[in-house]
Amino acid sequence: MTCRLCGSAALSGVVDLGATPPCERFLTADQLDEPEVTYPLHLRVCTDCWLAQIPPLITPEDTFTEYAYFSSFSASWVEHARVFVDAAIGRLAPSFVVEVASNDGYLLQHMVERGVRCLGIEPSANVGQAARDKGVPTVTEFLSEETALAVRAEHGPADLVVANNVYAHIPDVIGFTKGLRALVADDGWVSIEVQHLLTLVELNQYDTIYHEHFQYYTVATAQRALASGGLTLVDVELLPTHGGSIRLWARPAGEPSQQVTDVIAREKAAGLLDISGYASFADRVATVRRDLLAFLIEAAREGKTVAGYGAPGKGNTLLNHCGIRSDLLAYTVDRNPYKHGRFTPGARIPILAPEQIAADRPDYVLVLPWNLRQELTEQLSYVRDWGGRLVFPIPHLEVV
Repeated sequence: MTCRLCGSAALSGVVDLGATPPCERFLTADQLDEPEVTYPLHLRVCTDCWLAQIPPLITPEDTFTEYAYFSSFSASWVEHARVFVDAAIGRLAPSFVVEVASNDGYLLQHMVERGVRCLGIEPSANVGQAARDKGVPTVTEFLSEETALAVRAEHGPADLVVANNVYAHIPDVIGFTKGLRALVADDGWVSIEVQHLLTLVELNQYDTIYHEHFQYYTVATAQRALASGGLTLVDVELLPTHGGSIRLWARPAGEPSQQVTDVIAREKAAGLLDISGYASFADRVATVRRDLLAFLIEAAREGKTVAGYGAPGKGNTLLNHCGIRSDLLAYTVDRNPYKHGRFTPGARIPILAPEQIAADRPDYVLVLPWNLRQELTEQLSYVRDWGGRLVFPIPHLEVV
């Protein structure tokens, strides 16, 4: 394996999570007697450019041709997008906006409402159709430099290009970045949101490591990745989304702000631009695993019932790394009807509708999308009615 950003072979292991199936391959009942293909899940960091990464063992086409995730099932994420749109319109006054990996139109629907011309580029046919049903113009394509040039030729350059929750999902970092550059006007802006490696390491968020995430960025490595495709990082915002994210503002030309310099200094102080910051991560991951398993085993011994809430990709990394099966977690629920009646990959936990929790009144509800803690604590407040409690596994086990 060589680094996909700088080509170096100097890769050092950070944490090895064993072998698991891809986290978005939810099984139907008919598939339960069929074998599942598993792939190693071993995070490494390049000691030349410090990009954290896993091998590209699956392709984006494997995951995103038909996708199980719809952004609109998270009210907080839709609101996050609305706030961004309002701020972007106020700051940039764009006349044409393109979003890459636009999902079900969760963000561009707000542009449509405000009369801003826009276009989504979404590789998943089923999710892209959901966007078109909302009135959001969407093409079904993976972004490449060739795709971007074709879009630009037909629609013109974009004043603003948005790429949320996708910059980690593409193994060809340089080619994808060149695609972003081809889409944006010479005086335009590119906005990228991606999880911050700093919080992933500091807060033990190892369940966000899965095969669909090919790399994990600091601001320093994102700056280098953007430069590889002809974009300059000019500003960065620290966001609470996904447990801690960065919003990268890039342009074809410009100078980094003081905020960029300050965040890179924080990353350097945390040891993420040398090997020291990664030394204890695997041990802390092992502690998360042991604590969660000990809790579930003790609950089973006491005859307590445990149900899960959510079936996100991060939950499947956690379930499989911990070896949790239906004897410890009877089922999990999810708001996405696509997943109802299916089973989680690897662990094969049944996925039911959210109403099942109120019907069964479990003693504990294990919250797998812990990054939505505030939102889900409010949604699940009714669990108090029968004395039930919520369990959050990350950054450390907490029963509330």
